[in-house]
Amino acid sequence: MATPADQRLLELLEKWLESLELHAKYSSLDDDSYWKIQPWVEHQRPSRWIIELAMQKTIALRAHVQERVKMGDAKYADSLELMIFLANLVGSEHIERFIPSAEPQNERSATQELPDDATTPVPTSGATATREMPKFLGSKRAPPPAGTAQVARAERKVKSASKHPARLGTSAKAAAPVKPSGKPASKISPAAAPGRDGPSDVARAQVIGDAARLVQWGRKWYELPELIARMADRPSLPEVRRILKENKSAIDAKAGGA
Repeated sequence: MATPADQRLLELLEKWLESLELHAKYSSLDDDSYWKIQPWVEHQRPSRWIIELAMQKTIALRAHVQERVKMGDAKYADSLELMIFLANLVGSEHIERFIPSAEPQNERSATQELPDDATTPVPTSGATATREMPKFLGSKRAPPPAGTAQVARAERKVKSASKHPARLGTSAKAAAPVKPSGKPASKISPAAAPGRDGPSDVARAQVIGDAARLVQWGRKWYELPELIARMADRPSLPEVRRILKENKSAIDAKAGGA
């Protein structure tokens, strides 16, 4: 017979699956439509393979819980609830890339224009808050961070424009030459020069840990550099490739022994 903890956990897993199914449907939307379809909390838009991986793991965990319920294990669900609590309170560091909850009753048209007081979260690059423990009972979601849809779209356009600099011969020629000032420019110390001495030991350990974890999740070796380089506070793509090449045996050992 299912205990109250079993019922809470199964309800939470069903809610997650329902949210992931909506995310799978939203993965075909363009960016503007995606940010309008739900009153999202601040996050980076998840890719399709992350959503599919989350669905596989959620279905597998639901099967484990149901199997334990049939066996009469009254402590399994309690242990998982304690692990969720401790992982959010103690063990986990803040991450930018997560899959926010999507609810059918909050879905809105992706084509209609949002009112001026509506908010649209924009992905950011810095850690902003500590993650909150998942709520096991249904509750209203806190309002998204302040901001307007117009500001969000403007910021995304600026970010897109920064990736495509103006061609030489147009803005470069139009720019007036800067006269050197009498005060000499400050020199950058070798320690502060980017890429001079390579990544730090902390960054190298992060890349090795990320690679081992991704290998355990079934990712191919050639996929690792780009996946890790897109994570927050990780070295550049060439540096990630070099770290992976130099530490391949250590990563394989760590992934196989975990």
